[in-house]
Amino acid sequence: MSIFSKIAAGEIPSYKCAESEKFYAFLDINPLVKGHTLVIPRECTDYFFDLDDETLAEYQLFAKRVAKAIKKAFPCKKVAQVVLGLEVPHAHIHLIPMQSEADADFRREKLQLPQEEMADIAARIYAEFQKL
Repeated sequence: MSIFSKIAAGEIPSYKCAESEKFYAFLDINPLVKGHTLVIPRECTDYFFDLDDETLAEYQLFAKRVAKAIKKAFPCKKVAQVVLGLEVPHAHIHLIPMQSEADADFRREKLQLPQEEMADIAARIYAEFQKL
């Protein structure tokens, strides 16, 4: 079981931004910018493109809703979608609010935000997600 599977199952705490029966979204604990969110399928599949077509389509639609919630909670030019997937063997999408492409540069220094601020960010995204 991957660390992301444990997060989705509630075995490891996270800053929940959205959820459904099949998918879970939570804040990246090493965010590039405020609102940087990870979206995962609850079922553990290592490689994003190994998901069956139906699941992949549903995953993208769920991520789209999360991206819309992020954009409402953190007004930005666009929300980037990035699929890297080497650091954790569980398919995941990074959703990153962007004012410029530099906001999605994974080589930049990550933010260190206090727990209270992380909880507030997640609550803002979750509230917007609930409205969609």
